Amino acid sequence: MTNVHFYHNAENPLALVCELLGNAYRGGRKAVVISPDTALAQQLDRQLWTADPGNFIPHVMHDSPLAAETPIVIGLIGERQWPHADLLFNLAAELPAACERFRMLIEIVGCSEAERAPARARWMHYKQLQFPLKAFDAERRMPL
Repeated sequence: MTNVHFYHNAENPLALVCELLGNAYRGGRKAVVISPDTALAQQLDRQLWTADPGNFIPHVMHDSPLAAETPIVIGLIGERQWPHADLLFNLAAELPAACERFRMLIEIVGCSEAERAPARARWMHYKQLQFPLKAFDAERRMPL
């Protein structure tokens, strides 16, 4: 069953994703990051190259021929075929397709009401699916 962790009130969602991806990679995990659009996916790609120069995080875009061999894959909402099924990070307001095949789903929620309202709907959807849910404050990394 997919465990779902919500990180609420993320002032800088991409910085948080980079930090969590770094932790996941160093822990031997594989992850998929879903972006709502190409611009944000490319911004995350650039940020992963520069976030921590001493700790490179291997990553590629979902359409790369190396996606199956690379620990971190960045793609767009609506994609259904992913090379990994361990961690799924959702940066989109929509529900990610095929999320039930992942071991863990991490939802990153910003500070604005425009980001919180769709997150509440996703929370209710996952609750109806009876996924185990946990909520964290993104800044303090503490359970809510």
